Amino acid sequence: MKAELAQSAGSVPRALLRGEPDTVADALAAVVISCYLLGRRVGLDFARLDRAVLARLERSVREGHEMESWYGDLSQLRERFRGGAR
Repeated sequence: MKAELAQSAGSVPRALLRGEPDTVADALAAVVISCYLLGRRVGLDFARLDRAVLARLERSVREGHEMESWYGDLSQLRERFRGGAR
């Protein structure tokens, strides 16, 4: 699983170079899936990982992470995890 995660992460820059939105989305999706599966292998259920992601987003928004300050991305993603935008 760790090797698969590394391989998936490596495919993201290649996909970005190609510049095809579907290829980028697929590469990013592979990373997300690998993270969830690795979490499960080490004893975290999907819901717990969801809660950890939401807690991290809450903390990053509160602390003024650059991506939030510049673009508001973290609060938008936080809303998605809270069940808002779909």
